[in-house]
Amino acid sequence: MRILAIDQGTTSTRAVVVEEDGARHLAAAIQHRQIYPRPGWVEHDAEELIANIRACIAAAGAEIAAVGLANQGESCLAWHRETGEALGPVIVWQDERTAHVTDRLRAEGGEALTFERAGLPLDPYFSASKLAWLLDYLDGARRLAAAGNLCLGTTDAFFRHRFTGRFETDVATASRTSLMNLETCAWDQDLCALFGVPLECLPVLTPTAGALGEVSGLPLTASIVDQQAALRGHGCAAPGEAKITFGTGAFVLAVAGPETPPAGCGALPTIAWQRAGDRPTYALDGGLHAAAAALNWARGLGLFSEFGEINAFDRPPAISRGVVFVPALAGLACPHWDRGAKGAWLGMGLDTDRRDLVQAVLEGVAFRTAEVLRAMESVCEIRAPVSIDGGMTANPWFCQFLADCIGRDVAVSVDPELTVMGTAALAAEGAGLPFAPVREARIIAPRPQPDAWVSAFTSAREHIQGYAAEAGG
Repeated sequence: MRILAIDQGTTSTRAVVVEEDGARHLAAAIQHRQIYPRPGWVEHDAEELIANIRACIAAAGAEIAAVGLANQGESCLAWHRETGEALGPVIVWQDERTAHVTDRLRAEGGEALTFERAGLPLDPYFSASKLAWLLDYLDGARRLAAAGNLCLGTTDAFFRHRFTGRFETDVATASRTSLMNLETCAWDQDLCALFGVPLECLPVLTPTAGALGEVSGLPLTASIVDQQAALRGHGCAAPGEAKITFGTGAFVLAVAGPETPPAGCGALPTIAWQRAGDRPTYALDGGLHAAAAALNWARGLGLFSEFGEINAFDRPPAISRGVVFVPALAGLACPHWDRGAKGAWLGMGLDTDRRDLVQAVLEGVAFRTAEVLRAMESVCEIRAPVSIDGGMTANPWFCQFLADCIGRDVAVSVDPELTVMGTAALAAEGAGLPFAPVREARIIAPRPQPDAWVSAFTSAREHIQGYAAEAGG
């Protein structure tokens, strides 16, 4: 029994073949272009992504029992229903071209509806405003919509339509659009009207695992957002079990259970996954826009040269000496959702050196992550250990400081393929196949941390938000 897990991510498409015992090998890893036509715009070539998925399937070889496909989440596009041809580029989740639209809708009071029905704030990160932009600005889009030949959807729906012939998306991915009602797991007419997205142009909703058609003659049995796949790959299944992936941003998800979590607490309710015939499993979602991105930015400033240089420090934490960094380099995400906030160091003196500054960057990411978990704990108890992965977890000093900040054990995964392992696990379940991989992790226990440090960071974060509000006003 061999399962093919395909992770179609922001920068590359990876295919991993997983055996029944969890052993795996990389079949292919193909990077694709990042297109930046204007400041704040990020695009991909839809046909390039299709070609890369096709190449990944071809590289996997024979005797594949099931295929699972993980997608980028909020990236979306428009295409012709009959020909399958993309009408324009993929608008990537990072894209900010519709910020003025979500700002306007918020000023008009529209956020009350998005929180009530979709559980999400108004933000260009989510797909709805991007889908409306495609309808408004792509040549021929409205004409095709009037004729019933326009498809609007996230990248997974495009891939599935092209490969299986079925215009479908799963409920976990749909929960990231701001167009699906979290309670009913159906497209919401009022949300579609708010954004100006025709409901009839949206794909059919399916579970994340089950019989989802065939991809190049192979059974597709799972389709899911990459971060939800990673949640499963971390072994999280019971309410309160959480994972944090430290990539470009920090992606925090916690299993909430079979009931819809409340909205408006800062952490966002979403769907983790749904197996065919079962109720959906809900999750809480939150994170930081800049985690490793903040560290790479500091490296670019010349604060350090090699990552090994910052694995240990011969001094107390920077915050204990009054130096604080707020990593709002792309705004503040959960639980503040403030895109206007900017990053800043506070408390510097003539004796502050570059190691103090980079140490404060690591601390700032940890303090912000703790803010996200506290927001989640207002909804459900977060269990220990919290499972973590991603590039920053190779830094032992950061992992220890993170454990101190969140006040509970962290389990540092030694497996770099948790997204594909979660995708494979769901694909196995969708196909009714056994799957029991062994998970290995290193446990780090927290040390006591003075309350004054949290207060100092909170004060710094509030100051930069206040400054941004005044400067923007």
